[in-house]
Amino acid sequence: MIACLVCAAVLVGALIGTVGVGGILLIPALSAFAGLDTHQAMATALFSFIFTGILGTWLYQRHGSIDWHITLPVCAGGLVAGYFGSLANAYTSPTMLNILLSGVIIFAGIYALFPAKSRPIRTSASLPVLFAIGAAVGFGSGLTGVGGPVLSVPLMVILGFHPLTSIATSQVIQIAAACSGSLGNMGHGFIHFQTALWVTGLELIGVFAGVRLAHAIPASTLKKIVSVVCIIVGTFILIRTVRGI
Repeated sequence: MIACLVCAAVLVGALIGTVGVGGILLIPALSAFAGLDTHQAMATALFSFIFTGILGTWLYQRHGSIDWHITLPVCAGGLVAGYFGSLANAYTSPTMLNILLSGVIIFAGIYALFPAKSRPIRTSASLPVLFAIGAAVGFGSGLTGVGGPVLSVPLMVILGFHPLTSIATSQVIQIAAACSGSLGNMGHGFIHFQTALWVTGLELIGVFAGVRLAHAIPASTLKKIVSVVCIIVGTFILIRTVRGI
């Protein structure tokens, strides 16, 4: 069981480092292999993403891949809208939210996998557009309880941003989303710090490998990897939701 969790933690870290998406897969691994209940698994996973986000941000910044003119407005929009998303969550069916979320992620993955050839890669955008992207990500995260990268990466890729820019931005968004959620989880005592300590260490190993891989492969290949991971993660969320009905 421990060996399975070790492999899962390293894989999740590698996915976070390579494509930004994939952290949600750690939750069922913590439940199945560490014996944590759902609340503990979600809180412990989210807490670990603070540190994978910090390391990912540092490594991407070292490579010069973070465009702060894009990242800061996106993060600002997410911070503002996340609160309103959490308010809307109280009045919406979680089952329908997760089904909608999975559908959006799968569609985005498929769409990005077969992009229009005439569309150029976007390297910039106006502040209102970037703020709106962040607001959509923040609201969706607050509404559904998922981390920002699950929404920000496919959304930015589908809007034509360079895959590496989208993934680099997701590392910073990950810090904000994880810190915000972890503050609430600490108040409820949901975080299992003993498990979080060594699982986070394994994730960081994966992040190192993932970031190196992301900078070693062509943009077209990276976009395909993002698309496939989005389809897999979206399908995973859908199956988990349907099984819980």
